[in-house]
Amino acid sequence: MNNREELESDLVIRLSRRSAIRLGLYGVAGLMMADFLHVPALAAEPVLPFRPSAGNAKAIIQIWLWGGPSHVDTFDPKPEAGNDYTGPFTSPIATNVAGIRINELMTELAKVADKYSIIRSMTHGNNGHETAAYMVQTGFKSGDGLVHPGLGAVVSLLKGYQAGYKGLIPPYIVLTQLLGRFSEAGFLGSKAKPFATGGDPNAARFLVEGVVAEGITDQRQRERRELLAQLDTLRKQLRNDPQILALNDCEAEAYNLILGDGAKV
Repeated sequence: MNNREELESDLVIRLSRRSAIRLGLYGVAGLMMADFLHVPALAAEPVLPFRPSAGNAKAIIQIWLWGGPSHVDTFDPKPEAGNDYTGPFTSPIATNVAGIRINELMTELAKVADKYSIIRSMTHGNNGHETAAYMVQTGFKSGDGLVHPGLGAVVSLLKGYQAGYKGLIPPYIVLTQLLGRFSEAGFLGSKAKPFATGGDPNAARFLVEGVVAEGITDQRQRERRELLAQLDTLRKQLRNDPQILALNDCEAEAYNLILGDGAKV
């Protein structure tokens, strides 16, 4: 065994199950949170033969296939396992990376396998979909008396509001409905909670529920706003009141989300 193999073996031995889960979570979130989160130092941690670097990504899109195809039907085919495991997919195809095969229906993804990473070693031993998803998203088992925040909520708080985020679009968005306990902000509070859009992504014009009214054009939205402003005499009388000024700011942001730059995102 050479020095590198000894080093890697020593590092693996020092990782507890909890540490491994945390490392995996930090790896995903690290693109946006490198300056806020860090992996706790291990006792007598060896010097790694590489230097980790902070990512420069400005956003993360997580595709969570709740009820989607399984790993053996997509990126982890096992054709030799038999029909009880493979189902109808028994002829995985080679990718543009030597030694990596994926499902035979994923021909376009096979051409760009050098652009993504496949992790086939992750497991948790929990057969409950809800609780297993909670573990993967938070790094904690359920039932300890706390609802822990998911990755998106942590990013929303640390790289969003605590970092002085002033963007029009909420920092944490879920399309289209919350998928379970792991989508909650947990003990971080409502400010880190995701904004669920609702609506039908297959519609010709995607409408965010509670923001864009179905069947009403942008022009009609503007006309309704102008009519409301004409009728609101109280606001005219109290135009310098601090509460009215704060209400005006909130209203301006809301309409900008409907009719302004937010509608173009």
